[in-house]
Amino acid sequence: MKPFAYQRPATVAEAVRAGAGRPGARYLGGGTNLVDLMKLGVESPALLIDVCRLPLDLVTRTDDGGLRIGATVRNSDLAAHPDVRAGYPALSQALLAGASAQLRNTATTGGNLLQRTRCPYFQDVSKPCNKRVPGSGCPAREGTHRDLAVLGHSQDCVATHPSDMAVALAALDAGVRLYGPEGERTVPVADFHRLPGENPDQDTVIRPGELVTEVVLPPPAAGSLYRKARDRASYAFALVSVAAVLSVRDGRVEHGALAFGGVAHRPWRARAAEDVLRGAPATEETFARAAEAELAAAEPLRDNGFKVVLARRLAVGVLAELTARSASA
Repeated sequence: MKPFAYQRPATVAEAVRAGAGRPGARYLGGGTNLVDLMKLGVESPALLIDVCRLPLDLVTRTDDGGLRIGATVRNSDLAAHPDVRAGYPALSQALLAGASAQLRNTATTGGNLLQRTRCPYFQDVSKPCNKRVPGSGCPAREGTHRDLAVLGHSQDCVATHPSDMAVALAALDAGVRLYGPEGERTVPVADFHRLPGENPDQDTVIRPGELVTEVVLPPPAAGSLYRKARDRASYAFALVSVAAVLSVRDGRVEHGALAFGGVAHRPWRARAAEDVLRGAPATEETFARAAEAELAAAEPLRDNGFKVVLARRLAVGVLAELTARSASA
């Protein structure tokens, strides 16, 4: 048993002071990932700062018709929220596709964004891993990498980000509100997680001591959908997932946003695909060209090239389904 200190602050400012004032501190939400990593020996925080009782557990409307989602809102409550189900169905679908009901009852919005990769080398402290111990190597490149990245990886890391929720939020143009020693700022979800580069141990752009306080969604402007391909029907992380937002007018794409999960170190916002979609005929041929444009940058490893084909098919299917729904509305 490795000893650690524990604090339960009463305010966000108090939590941030505690987090910024002690190296090795970690914020504790539902603990569904952090506690597991502590048991494995991957994480050894000197201080746990319990933020679950901070006043960050509400979903409220913004003045312009969007939503504010507090960082401690439970995944199950968020998935069932009527405003989320009505205006942002992809978000509800993504949450329900992740983990078990018991975990969703405990996991929080902020913790979901901050969960760490399930790469087997990262979770096994007997193996080298640049994400866990910088400079130790990435055995996944030549080892077990079937479930790992095909986009945006580097020589130092081919891990994937495991969140379903974050993929939907990236497609929905959500922002992450952060509060830290230097004040408050908002980062787009699509830019919140980092690609590995030479520093795969840095998962996000969070600065020391910063706390996720809420996620902000713009007003719903189009239909959305989330689909996930996995090895089994439940309790499995995505091989590939797709979140899409699409509006069609007079047979052409008026607005299209697309994000992939399970293929990169972060939720992958498909900007090249969106450029192809913009103003183009809403047809499966267009959707296939858009997916091809995005996936042209893929660099699959020995055993995960199937992900490129799967991502293409899943994207075309999701966009086609949204188009059909738009036509029948």
